[in-house]
Amino acid sequence: MIISYLQNLTIRLSSGIEKLPAEFVERQTKYMLGQLREDGGFAGREGESDLYYTGFGLRSLAILGELYNEPAERAAKFLKSQLSTQTSIIDMLSLVYGAKLVEASSGIDVFADSHEGWRDQLANFLNQLRREDGGFAKTPEGFASSTYHTFLVVLCFELLEIAIPDPDGIVRFLMSRRDDAEGGFREIKASKRAGTNPTAAAIGTLKILNRMDEESADGTVDLIAEMQTDEGGLRANTRIPLADLLSTFTGLLTLADLNAHEEVNLKHIQAFAEALEIKDGGGFQAVSLDPAHDVEYTFYGVGTRALLATLNF
Repeated sequence: MIISYLQNLTIRLSSGIEKLPAEFVERQTKYMLGQLREDGGFAGREGESDLYYTGFGLRSLAILGELYNEPAERAAKFLKSQLSTQTSIIDMLSLVYGAKLVEASSGIDVFADSHEGWRDQLANFLNQLRREDGGFAKTPEGFASSTYHTFLVVLCFELLEIAIPDPDGIVRFLMSRRDDAEGGFREIKASKRAGTNPTAAAIGTLKILNRMDEESADGTVDLIAEMQTDEGGLRANTRIPLADLLSTFTGLLTLADLNAHEEVNLKHIQAFAEALEIKDGGGFQAVSLDPAHDVEYTFYGVGTRALLATLNF
């Protein structure tokens, strides 16, 4: 069986969790289980359970080794209730990957009662997002291809175990978004500068397609190394002064995938992540000025700590 990009990432982060202090793991496990709602889903800082935050909650429970028994059963029930409601590529990825995690950890098949052609139906939706430049848009009505949403579509095809259509076209699109001056990749054609997160998405896509090239790798390393701030974390782009956990996680993961993690100060990244952890009760803030916490940024915080552990730091 071929292990997908996201499944491989879960395995990597799980191995890092095993090296972290027990009290940290216990604190974040208690936090995440406490965020699991009665309906089996996870919510953001406001509102009801939704697929987006449920995806981060389930990924966190999976790497923490807690996605089994009652939590898995409740999560499966929520995911089944959402089978006909997803309206975006982000929701679709959250649903499909969440279902894969639940099945791997508990044996529950969320799609067991779905009609025979459900995979083809999802693939048809994904293909509606394709644009003439080879990339994929955010919605069927969208005009512009997005580096990030192209990455999400590729992840979905991989999880669905369906051949990724026209990989050459995807690579041509990504190369059209490469910033040869500063390095890295832009999100959309109109973007004026490359950023940490679209660059991480582009590199992830190239890795899945096995089309990484030296020029893209070198430019990426140069860009992301420039994103480390005095806080220790990584920022989203050169116009943003504050580092955040999302950019820190995706940037560090990208450097690790390129065997270039020593281009940033790992000690400072660890200090940044530790500073954003809420020691009383668990959870993580997004940035230093953030007054609250949520399951998304807690995943990035736990993931950053776990990733650092895999790098023996």
